[in-house]
Amino acid sequence: MQELARDIVAAKSLVILSGAGMGLASGIATFRGQDPGAVWANDVMTMGTFGFFQEDPVESWRWYRSRFRSLHGALPNAGHHALVQLERWAAASGRDFLLVTQNIDTLHRKAGSERLVEVHGRADRVRCPAPGCVHGAPRGSLPVPDFSAFDADPSEATLPRCPACGAFVRAHVLWFDEYYDGHEDYQFRRVMSAFLAADLILSVGTSFAVGVTEAALRTRATKWTIDPSSTRPPWGVRPWSAPQEEALPALVATLAGQ
Repeated sequence: MQELARDIVAAKSLVILSGAGMGLASGIATFRGQDPGAVWANDVMTMGTFGFFQEDPVESWRWYRSRFRSLHGALPNAGHHALVQLERWAAASGRDFLLVTQNIDTLHRKAGSERLVEVHGRADRVRCPAPGCVHGAPRGSLPVPDFSAFDADPSEATLPRCPACGAFVRAHVLWFDEYYDGHEDYQFRRVMSAFLAADLILSVGTSFAVGVTEAALRTRATKWTIDPSSTRPPWGVRPWSAPQEEALPALVATLAGQ
């Protein structure tokens, strides 16, 4: 912890990368982890694609609705709140700061994070899949509509539709067969610029070998990871093997005392 705090103090530009491990302490299952609810452990990765939605929008939404139920009532944990404090510490000390989360649970937003990019989208929004629709890519989205009829009787007849063009709405998330530049809400250019300018990149609850984090690995920045399973991180990444909900508050307290 002291070594990580020292490197943070030496940095003028910080980027935090958060992943599914952030949500475990809030009761949200991971994608890649070993917990019983881990999505990829159940071999359903192919369902998280635009191709699957096009083929079977009802089954696609049945799966997503079952996943999103775990978000109902979920609250930010100590790690989320600690990152808000870290953002404020960075601002008070004149440092650049950006939190890039791969999570769609909106818990960072609920905790109060402001310099935030939800690079994989948001569970509290939907959008239209029809090309050119005002509620679709590259910048359109909608609040989640009422899914109660669909939840009671999943069918095309009960699946919510776009109010502008009538197409079935889709989840406002980055699917496995899509690209980061597919919607402005993912703020991909902002993320890449922050990576290139960063003096230190801290990964929390995710690895440097998934999606957007691979780009972070190729930068000049000093790199750290906080993850209880990070026994063998990629070359050049320093590990702190600890639960993030314990490590982050301790880290912020250390920085505040310096």
